[in-house]
Amino acid sequence: MITDNQTKGLSQAWKGRLGMSKVSIIVPFYNCPYINQALDSLIKQTYKDIEIIVVNDGSKHYSEKVIPYLDKIKYIEKENGGTASALNMGIQNATGDYFCWLSSDDIYSLERIEIQLSFMKEKNALFSHTNYYSINTKGRITSSPLGIHPPNRLEIIKRISRGNFINGCSVMINKIIFNHIDIFDETLSYTHDYDLWIRIIQKFDVYYVLQPLLFYRVHRQMGTKKYASIIRKETNLVVNRHKDMMERLLLEELRKQKSK
Repeated sequence: MITDNQTKGLSQAWKGRLGMSKVSIIVPFYNCPYINQALDSLIKQTYKDIEIIVVNDGSKHYSEKVIPYLDKIKYIEKENGGTASALNMGIQNATGDYFCWLSSDDIYSLERIEIQLSFMKEKNALFSHTNYYSINTKGRITSSPLGIHPPNRLEIIKRISRGNFINGCSVMINKIIFNHIDIFDETLSYTHDYDLWIRIIQKFDVYYVLQPLLFYRVHRQMGTKKYASIIRKETNLVVNRHKDMMERLLLEELRKQKSK
């Protein structure tokens, strides 16, 4: 794993080289009726040094809802290839120092970028995720905070080795990380995020913002409901893909804990 000193060095060098920190927010879009609500939450962010990149992944419906925002966003159209391919295209066209992702049916807190970016700079963090609420089709909060963050690195390794506990739309990643672990695996239709978090955690620490900054919409057409059985199979594939490395990482962390 990259050490704290190396992490601080990377973060400081990145900030020093680029000056002001721009945040690129990628919005994969495919036939989603909530896209305008997602974009409203980005346009109204209190932190203004952002770029919004909407990647239309072959949508045949609701594209007209994007038209009012075209002068405020970067808009890319592509053939349908899945969320990972849309995210990767967004990353490849991003000019920001940090990467965030917003699903077109979810919503950011209006202070999301400001709070999380400030937190990451304070902690010299390169990768973080936040707490979040679930909302219904009308945008009403339907849960208490749902975020999960184990108390230490040992427990994080144990938990991520079994399944994904990080909501992808709550992450903020310093783009320098992609130079070390590459981007999303496009062969994974639904667990590309889980695979990426495991690869990141093998080399970097993961930080957590306790304040809920994301509103995660639960509805009948959402992928996690429609494709639950496929997601379970893909999750097992990802777990097995990284099993040996994560077992070694767990043993290393156990040795560190015992030597303290």
